[in-house]
Amino acid sequence: MLYFEKGSPHLALSREELKTIVFDTLSRLGHREKVLVIPPDFTRFHSRAGELTQYIYEYYGNKLTDILPALGTHFPMTEAEIGKMFPGVPPSLFRVHNWREDVVTVGVVPGEYIKEVSGGVVDYPWPAQVNRMLVEGGYDLILSLGQVVPHEVIGMASYNKNIFVGTGGAEGINKSHFIGASYGMERIMGRASNPVRKALNYASEHFIAHWPVVYMQTVVSSGSDGLQMRGLYIGNDFECFDKAAALSLRVNFQMLDREMKKVVVYLDPEEFRTTWVGNKSIYRTRMAIADEGELIVLAPGLHRFGEDPANDALIRKYGYVPTPKVLEYVAANEDLRNSLGVAAHLIHGTSEGRFRITYCPGRLTQQEIESVGFHYADLEEMKAKYNPATLQDGWNEVEGEEIYYISNPALGLWAYKERFV
Repeated sequence: MLYFEKGSPHLALSREELKTIVFDTLSRLGHREKVLVIPPDFTRFHSRAGELTQYIYEYYGNKLTDILPALGTHFPMTEAEIGKMFPGVPPSLFRVHNWREDVVTVGVVPGEYIKEVSGGVVDYPWPAQVNRMLVEGGYDLILSLGQVVPHEVIGMASYNKNIFVGTGGAEGINKSHFIGASYGMERIMGRASNPVRKALNYASEHFIAHWPVVYMQTVVSSGSDGLQMRGLYIGNDFECFDKAAALSLRVNFQMLDREMKKVVVYLDPEEFRTTWVGNKSIYRTRMAIADEGELIVLAPGLHRFGEDPANDALIRKYGYVPTPKVLEYVAANEDLRNSLGVAAHLIHGTSEGRFRITYCPGRLTQQEIESVGFHYADLEEMKAKYNPATLQDGWNEVEGEEIYYISNPALGLWAYKERFV
């Protein structure tokens, strides 16, 4: 059922309008005694989910008993991040998801189904896992908030990904990511329907259809009027996501008439501290970069590879190598077989030798960067040449050279029209 929908490429939802929409929608849902909110974490700061959470808290007060950020494998949010993203919401309401321990399996998607939807790429069963709070918490309303935007693992982010990955467990996260990587992210990105989403939809329909879950899906993009919410869709089934995904493709997907030969991407230090998240600079641009081109990543906040210590160690051990090599490592090494999410991440982070990736980190050494397969350049030297304060998103000329600049790769997807098929 769709409770609310509003969106267009030129819409700019104001704070006042957004609050009215939230209050009116919650009123329609009727009286609730115990509410759980699942927003994205700080890596989705621009989703405006923090603002939605503020209004939900204002409406329900002490009926909102728990807020569980959909961390997946990411770092727990700090007190400062909670204060910045969720101003006015008591920090005491926030819970930390432990993806290795705090999970239960609510059902298993059959391997035959996974084989069918993946075209035979993988054929293992997929466990639908969630944080035990969702099962044992006794909630009469679960509000899942998220930004729909092109995504490397699941085509378009949010909807039930917030549940099964954001609050999921190690096996479920690892296997879902490997399905997508094996199928091919360039066949997935920007597509609402794909093998990973079909697996999650199967789980929604067969295992949690009776749960009181309502999704609030935002679409956010940057334009001449700044960063704005272009759409909001609220519902309890696939329809709200499908409508949000259609709008996101219109406002977040940049289809280019020519390939990029040199791309410069800036990673905000508060949002991007690891290559686990910062490699969005690779994922989101790879379909637009020319053969023998170069991607330069200005990453002042970069200080680790993985957001989880075990994942960080595996990335350092195996590096970002071409897909055949990753698959060889998986076959030969139990540690990587048991961490298929890392294997998928390594596949996502390689250019397959097609273009050069140069990282300019704030807090990793040249040796560390080069040890995982990237090229290195000094951050200050590259910022002096490619100054984020003076570059504009899109095509720029720097010292007689044409470059394409992206100030935040998390907000979009870029593709050369002849490469996107």
